[in-house]
Formats: sequence, structure tokens, C-alpha cells
Amino acid sequence: MHIIYRTDIIPGVLNLTGRCFLLSERKKVLLGILTVFVLFSVLVTGTVAGLIISNYDHLGRMMQVIGLIKTDYLKPVTPTQLIDGAMKGIVDSLGDQYSVYLDPKENKQMFDQIEGRFGGVGIVLSLKDDKHLVVLKPIKNSPADRAGIKAGDIIVKIDNVDTSTITQEKAVNMMRGKEGTKVTLTVFRESAKKNLTFIVTREAISVPTVEGEMLPGSSDIAYINISQFSSDTDKELDQVISDLQPKHPKGIILDLRYDHGGELNAAVNSAGYFVPNGQPVVYIVDKYGNTEVHKPDKNEYLGLPVVVLVNEETASAAEILSGAIRDYKTGTLIGTKTFGKGIVQTIYQLDGGSGVKLTTAKYLTPNKSDINLKGIEPDVKVELGTGQTVVQPPDSVSDFDDQLKKAIEVLRTKM
Repeated sequence: MHIIYRTDIIPGVLNLTGRCFLLSERKKVLLGILTVFVLFSVLVTGTVAGLIISNYDHLGRMMQVIGLIKTDYLKPVTPTQLIDGAMKGIVDSLGDQYSVYLDPKENKQMFDQIEGRFGGVGIVLSLKDDKHLVVLKPIKNSPADRAGIKAGDIIVKIDNVDTSTITQEKAVNMMRGKEGTKVTLTVFRESAKKNLTFIVTREAISVPTVEGEMLPGSSDIAYINISQFSSDTDKELDQVISDLQPKHPKGIILDLRYDHGGELNAAVNSAGYFVPNGQPVVYIVDKYGNTEVHKPDKNEYLGLPVVVLVNEETASAAEILSGAIRDYKTGTLIGTKTFGKGIVQTIYQLDGGSGVKLTTAKYLTPNKSDINLKGIEPDVKVELGTGQTVVQPPDSVSDFDDQLKKAIEVLRTKM
């Protein structure tokens, strides 16, 4: 490692003047920090005051870093930059991939996603590979779909930023943006054995999260696919079931494959159609052992035979729904073991439009099963056939994959 010394400053004078400036800055910043900590210690407990005393050396080093940045860093830096960076660092230090500090832009994007609308390119990323950004699927008729991006493509660069250097959440935020703006995506395509570059224009993406139809070739089976749980998913499900009921289905295939989860209440209310009336869907347990019982707002249990399709990317809120169906034995799970995300995040709103998303609790299925990092084993294990892709919803019988075929077979024995 090479260290380059400044030669335009007389040795000795640099140390003296630099140190004096640093001490002055340290006093100002330390005063502000101590004021904040004192307020916290009054409002909360004496714990924070104890932290200040026990970590005095660390605070001193932090002040040194701030002083060095202000005096020697090449580019101008604003106090807001430093404070935002400090908050990000504090949350990152938890070592929890699901807990993040959200600046105002990221916070807005998060809520747009929860509400099911945002400006972007229309790509759903896979959860399976945590080292690469793998395209699970482009949303039909989205900018990414029209540009020619395909399932299985690995996004290696976003606007010349190497995706191996950023988190998936950061990558998603980079692909989103104002409608009409462009983003350049470089993907590696295994079939071509090379990188391909696509310039994609962002559009308003409004994704319906629930799709339902009578299964092609089976006029007595309703097929319902839930792609994620946004704040309106339970209402969308209400409408889909209302549309299907006049067709008098004798059984339902609920497809939760590749559903990465989402909003808790939407999952709980959706479960009202598939679990007995008045029964708990999930238990939320915080760090102190306090337990919340969550039940659907409405009692709408259909009482029809149900088969649920799950796979390794069925996660979070989708596992809440599939776990409740399994525990109450109101349906049969078919496919492969689910992802295993049994923890809950809460988004807290901060001043200035920013927010922080923190892991605040774990959830247990109705039988008090903790599925975090374990997943849910299906009742009937079925792998996809070699080279098969999942079409949701299927347009014709030719789109049926091996898991869906097994679901039809099992459901017919229960109808």
C-alpha cells in the first residue's frame, strides 16, 4: 500500500494547524451529538448515557474521521451526506439484510412498491441466488419484456455500475425512477454465452397482484395466482373470487410460486377465504415475547378443496398464507420447500421523508411453527421437469408444468 504525503505543507505546521482545526470541529460536532444523546437519555433510559461513557474512544475516533473528511477529502461533502451515511451505517451494522435506512427517495419507492405502483422497467428478480441479480421474469408487456430481457438473464451492470458491488435493494432502486427516463442494463445470457446491453425506458408499472381464471381444459377448477402481497391484494382477491363464483368451481388451485411476500395484513385477510372462520392466521412475537394474534377482517371461508403450489421462492407473507392452509389442513401443498423467511419488518417514518425498515418480530404459523431459515415442506414434493418454465396464469394446456399437472391430479381426488 502506497501513502502519498502532501508536499505543499511544511512538516510540523501541518500537524499543528490540522490538529487545531480538528479539535475545533470535534467540539462542535461532539456538542451536537451529546445534546442528542442527552435528550434520548432523558426520554428513554439511562442506558444511552452509559453507552456514551463506555464508547467515548469510539466517539472520539468518529469525530476524527469527520474532521479528516472536512479538511482533506477531495470532494465537497454536505452535513446531510455525513448524517445519512452515519444512519445507514448504524442500521447496516446490525448485519441484517432486511433492516435498512431509507433516504426520502428510497422510502417513497418502498411505499410505491407496497401500493403496487412505481416507475420502472418491469423486472421481477429471483430470491434464490443471493450473489447475482437473476431475472425471475419480465412482467408481461413491460419495458423490459418489450426490450427482449428474458427469464434467467443475469444483470451484471446498471448504468455501468457493477451489480456485484451493490445490494439487491440498491439495484432495484437504481432500475426504478421517473417515467420516460432511460436506464442501461447489461445482462449475461447463458444461452448466448455473452453479455447483452439493453437501453430501457422506464414506465409507470402498475402490477395486478392477483389473476384468476377457470383452468384451461378444466371448466370445474379455478386457478388463482398471487404474485405478491401489496396493500390492495386482498381487495383484488375479493374481486377475482367474485368473478369466478358464478362459474361454480368445484376446487381451487392457488399458485404462490415465486411470490416473495409483501404486506402482512393483505396476506392475513386473503387467508380468510382458505382457513376456517374466526381462526388465527399467524402469531407475531416481538423480542420481549409479546404475542399478537392476527385474524382476517372478514369470515369468508369458501370450504372448497384447495391445492397450493409453492416453491423455493415462495416467501414471507406467501408463507404465512400457505402455512395457515397447511396447519388447518384446508388444502394440500405441492411443489418444493419454501424460502423460509419467518421474520417481520416494520417501516418507521422519520422526518424529512426518510424512514427505517427494521426486523422487529418473528412470526409463527397457527400451530406455532417457526419456519425462519427452515421453510415449509410441501405435502407432495414435485420438482419442475428439465427445462420447464412456469407460466402464471397458463394460457393453454400446453403451458402446464409438472407441478401444476400434479396439482390437478391431487385436486381431482378431493372434488
